[in-house]
Amino acid sequence: MQKTILERIERVSEDVVSLVLRGDDGPLAPWEPGAHIDLELPNWLTRQYSLCGDPGDLSAYRIAVRHDPLSRGGSEYVHLFLQPGRTLPVSLPRNHFPLVPAPAYLFVAGGIGITPIIPMLRAAVAAGAAVTLAYAGRPFAAELAAEYGERVRLGRPDLAALAREFPNAEVYCCGPASMVDAAEAAFPAVHTERFEPTRRTFGPDTPFEVACARSGGTIQVPADETLLDALNHAGRPVPSACREGVCGSCEVVVLAGEPEHRDDIGAAAGRMYPCVSRALSPRLVLDV
Repeated sequence: MQKTILERIERVSEDVVSLVLRGDDGPLAPWEPGAHIDLELPNWLTRQYSLCGDPGDLSAYRIAVRHDPLSRGGSEYVHLFLQPGRTLPVSLPRNHFPLVPAPAYLFVAGGIGITPIIPMLRAAVAAGAAVTLAYAGRPFAAELAAEYGERVRLGRPDLAALAREFPNAEVYCCGPASMVDAAEAAFPAVHTERFEPTRRTFGPDTPFEVACARSGGTIQVPADETLLDALNHAGRPVPSACREGVCGSCEVVVLAGEPEHRDDIGAAAGRMYPCVSRALSPRLVLDV
């Protein structure tokens, strides 16, 4: 974890505030557009937020937090109780939404989904690419329109029309689940990031066995327990945050066996996220 000091809180819309987290021990870890961090709050909750500042400035991170009316304690605490000067541990940045090199980009964002797109937009413009942002939301809208002018289109986007207008652009989308679903249907290929897990149906949970290659021993994972909980209860703690398969903090290495991937990240070969994923084979061998 990295130690930061909350330097300032700025309101950017009716329900969104921006936080500037200054590194307390010197420069913070480097990051690239699309990355996010885990933020440990004083009320013992850990939440994930996309970095929306300047990757070239490692003296501080910038994130934005929307006040969710159905908050489980994270956004509510940030909006109602968090004060500048507070020490806040943050994780090293992780990036499951990287910006690939391309001559042209179309960015589609809704609401707080603009946060990972902001540094992508700036990097693409700086690289000389043809760039268009279609944004339905209020946070940072005026700031982006003033900075990028005609490159920014505000209001609810017509995704089918955009697909016809930009057939060769690299498409990135982040926003509400309904927008992301619509973008995946409208474009032949689209890079997406979700803040909430996709609702999908899997077969019934069944028990399986896990061999711990590094620490030794075997763990039985019952049908009514997650692999993450089974590892933690057996004394093989695995760091975790979202527990929904969207943040990637609990990644483990699979040495043998066939995982059943239930995450929304798209686990790389030989990796899995035990907060949601299980096993298709009777036995997994993990590097834990």
